[in-house]
Amino acid sequence: MKKLLFILLPVLIGFSACTGVKTLTVGLEDEAYLIFLGEPNDFENKTVQVIIDGTLSFDAEVVKDHVNRPKGKKYAISKGTHELIIKSNNKKIYQKQIFVSSQETKKIILK
Repeated sequence: MKKLLFILLPVLIGFSACTGVKTLTVGLEDEAYLIFLGEPNDFENKTVQVIIDGTLSFDAEVVKDHVNRPKGKKYAISKGTHELIIKSNNKKIYQKQIFVSSQETKKIILK
């Protein structure tokens, strides 16, 4: 019995040492999102020009508002306070200072 114990004990210790503890820590991205809601046909090419803080400019798709969950492209921006200007056909149709927190999706309703 002692002989079996001396053989079995090193084998068990050897197998337990083969695997290590593997951990992975993943956090959420430190960004917020914008989605633009309205009647897409009211806008040329169903898009609007978005200007954030006077420096960042891009074209964004306008989608219809769905009650439960808007379906459309979300645009990532940094969290915090931003000056938001939206233009359609070179006319300013929306201007507002917004605050977005991390992982928040802000709905911008265009009429």
